[in-house]
Amino acid sequence: MFDCSKDVRAFHDKQVVLSQAEQTAMRDRRDANRRRLRKGLADNGKPAPIEFVKQGSYAMKTMLQHPQNDYDIDDGVYFRKDDLVGSRGAAMSALDARWMVRDALDDGSFNDAPEVRPNCVRVFYAAGFHVDVPVYRRVDTNGSYSYELASGAGWRRSDARDVTAWFDRELNASGQTYLLRRLVRHVKKFARSRSSWSGRILSGFGITVLVVENRHLDVARDDRAVHETMRAIKQRLDWNLVVSHPVTPGDTITSGDPTVRLPSCDPSWTRPSAGWSLCSRRTAPARRRCRAGTRSTIPISSAPATRRNAPRRSPVASASGRPPSWRWRPHRCGGSRRRWWTACLTEASAAR
Repeated sequence: MFDCSKDVRAFHDKQVVLSQAEQTAMRDRRDANRRRLRKGLADNGKPAPIEFVKQGSYAMKTMLQHPQNDYDIDDGVYFRKDDLVGSRGAAMSALDARWMVRDALDDGSFNDAPEVRPNCVRVFYAAGFHVDVPVYRRVDTNGSYSYELASGAGWRRSDARDVTAWFDRELNASGQTYLLRRLVRHVKKFARSRSSWSGRILSGFGITVLVVENRHLDVARDDRAVHETMRAIKQRLDWNLVVSHPVTPGDTITSGDPTVRLPSCDPSWTRPSAGWSLCSRRTAPARRRCRAGTRSTIPISSAPATRRNAPRRSPVASASGRPPSWRWRPHRCGGSRRRWWTACLTEASAAR
């Protein structure tokens, strides 16, 4: 491919990664927010936090420039479980803990008051960005510590530091810390490049996991590294749309029907087996239908020999010796200049 690595790198430095001034401004706001929370808790007679821990893309250093300054800074606050006691002496609920933090942060200096969200307290700034403050409690079990998040479903075992530690391990294992971070930023930037995709795209953490899973590290060529990584991600999602959580076993980052997939993304495929058909899908709606397993609608026995459905190859006999029930032929979906050849596995048992 044509070498445009210098252009890709220049684009990353000018329009993707945060400038040093922006990073400094957000760090100052974060520190001011921590001081405000400590003071508010003390003024309200509430327990003091034991620590603050930066989280998410802010901690992993994969934040992106945003034209509307819509930055999301995650800064968790941690308390001892024994300190979080309600007015009647019982353990404080997850909702009460979030409200305690929200009331401490609201000192009257914000145009928009802090809000209690299902998994955090959100603080809005006039500059456009916001700070999310997840609330955790530390549980001491015979000298062994575990951490629980004040979520909408109650206290749930979680510690975002595990995610940051996972990413740091992947960086060290790759041997290319800066390149892997650039890859993550590039793919996240592409995913946020269309306003119409807002709210419909995978989370930044999910994109990070996909990049780490399918990374292609080319030290000499950033353009080739981005291209090959995105192609590997596409092939991976064709086969399986479910993205597993890298830290929590059995948990997933994606939601929805895990069976929705395109079964035949194996690049080694050269021809379909008996009982399946290979079809050409060009438009996006057609590709979605293909992903769901749309079968060709013209059986061999009744298909007229027209140019539209003429077979590209002769039918292949099935393993049982019976002729296949569906013709291997291209779908003529139209609408795009690029030809998308997709092996669409469509079992033809209904026609046999």
